[in-house]
Amino acid sequence: MTNLISSARPEPDRVLADIADYVLHYEIGSDEAYATARLCLMDTLGCGLLALKYPECAKLLGPIVPGTIVPNGSRVPGTSIQADPVTAAFNIGCMIRWLDYNDTWLAAEWGHPSDNLGGILAVADYASRARLAEGKPPYTMKDVLAAMIMAHEIQGVIALENSFNRVGLDHVILVKVATTAVAAKLLGGTRDDIAAALSNAWLDGHPLRAYRHWPNTGTRKSWAAGDATSRGVRLALMAVMGEMGYPSALTATNWGFYDVLFKGKPFTLPKPYGTYVMENVLFKISYPAEFHGQTAVECAVRLHPAVKERIEDIDKIEIATHESAIRIIDKRGPLHNPADRDHCLQYMTAIGLLHGSLTADHYEDEAAADPRIDRLRQLMTVSEDKRYSRDYMDESKRSIANAVQVFFKDGSATERIEIEYPIGHRRRRAEAIPLLERKFEANVRSRFSAKPAKAILESCSDQTALERMPVQRFVDLFVI
Repeated sequence: MTNLISSARPEPDRVLADIADYVLHYEIGSDEAYATARLCLMDTLGCGLLALKYPECAKLLGPIVPGTIVPNGSRVPGTSIQADPVTAAFNIGCMIRWLDYNDTWLAAEWGHPSDNLGGILAVADYASRARLAEGKPPYTMKDVLAAMIMAHEIQGVIALENSFNRVGLDHVILVKVATTAVAAKLLGGTRDDIAAALSNAWLDGHPLRAYRHWPNTGTRKSWAAGDATSRGVRLALMAVMGEMGYPSALTATNWGFYDVLFKGKPFTLPKPYGTYVMENVLFKISYPAEFHGQTAVECAVRLHPAVKERIEDIDKIEIATHESAIRIIDKRGPLHNPADRDHCLQYMTAIGLLHGSLTADHYEDEAAADPRIDRLRQLMTVSEDKRYSRDYMDESKRSIANAVQVFFKDGSATERIEIEYPIGHRRRRAEAIPLLERKFEANVRSRFSAKPAKAILESCSDQTALERMPVQRFVDLFVI
């Protein structure tokens, strides 16, 4: 006797259908979400411009075949590159993520929703130029901000209660999924097109987290998001050209995502898609460092005046943190490259104590050669504070707490500095905005001379004027 299995093609999985319906039909009515998206656009592009000064980032940019220029292609900000939207998405995404300085979302899964801007800006620029060539109106920057809000929401809501890192998958899987959805919409995709594109995103090969962890930490973690957002663009382009989808990509018995890669568990989605994630996203204002350690650096910088003349007298350093930080950035032993160092809680705390600051240059080999850094790392103990871990997961708090205290050989000690909410947290948004604007201006001026820098800064300073600006005109401001 044989078991008959129906070959009838099912309706798209609910996860696919809900995302497609959200990007096609949801009306964004939150002024706060649009205002935060403008800040996110500024901060994200600024991080990418700053990254261009680092040769290891710059060497990865450009067309696949040197010298290729695509008519009506997407421009890569801060460069003269004009490429197809898939290549441009990789370029922009790589720049954005290189310094680990753009926004962050922390939940059961963590990640950086502004990584999606690589695909969003590349597609919106390309589509706008194509529409103009056909005599149609281009997209405006409000369309870009709306796509950012939606990409943030898709990535962030799925991340709330579904931990991909616990099954060994890297968080950029959610960048690929979110970019796929909003890129397909920008390309004119129907509900079926978007669902088909999403099904291929879930079926795709997915990166492992090995490149983020000892002993393999390396620079792939700086271009993985560019790879993911560009793949999302590619899948969206295929879908709008009619490439088929796979409606039970997640739920298919034995062969679907849940059974193969998620231990048979379906996703838990505790809230409908709206604007929650953009409104609550975390900005990295002061320090280019993995976000779970941001408040530890802030604590260390506050302690710097009390320890800077007594470095050799330090006996031990106690760091209290939350479980996620211990799992990701609690590192001992040799650190092999900048990508290794910016994901080490002890390293970033040592820099804060020694210098009273932390910049991307502190991760480079020259700065890392200072023997005092490893000596301080060896004196550090890292322990979990259960309250910090609970508050990290509490939706009403979403704290990212750390505490640091330094003890000296003579038995004296500094005060114990505890900071629960980093300066980029929604609870400290008013304090953060002027600093974010200064960060953006400094990053723009790191790449452009006075006149083009002024034009860029003015274009981003007014919410209403920015929203009305055609995408290609905005992007052209960043062309060198």
